Amino acid sequence: QVQLVESGGGLVQPGGSLRLSCAASGSVFRVYDMGWYRQAPGKQRELVAITTSSGSTDYADSVKGRFTISRDNAKNTVYLQMNSLKPEHTAVYYCNCNVAPTVLTRRQLWGQGTQVTVSS
Repeated sequence: QVQLVESGGGLVQPGGSLRLSCAASGSVFRVYDMGWYRQAPGKQRELVAITTSSGSTDYADSVKGRFTISRDNAKNTVYLQMNSLKPEHTAVYYCNCNVAPTVLTRRQLWGQGTQVTVSS
């Protein structure tokens, strides 16, 4: 079974940094687009950043210049480096990946979510 395992969340003070990681575990033939979403209390889940297998990236306007998404294809892992964090960045962050477990199958997977709390 292929699943996404997230890590790196936690409590940080405003202006601090965190790096989230999300790895596709199990047998994976190919990983396509990989991205990060977040859901703050009382709000809808929103796209934070995405990276394609070709290397292109895109970010929500609210995080441009603060967050950086990257990937390690050899490890089937996507990262989100978060700098200059603000309280409004507090949310549960979810990894989302489009993967091909085998040459004949393709799935979209969600991570379990990791809590990021920015507070004094």
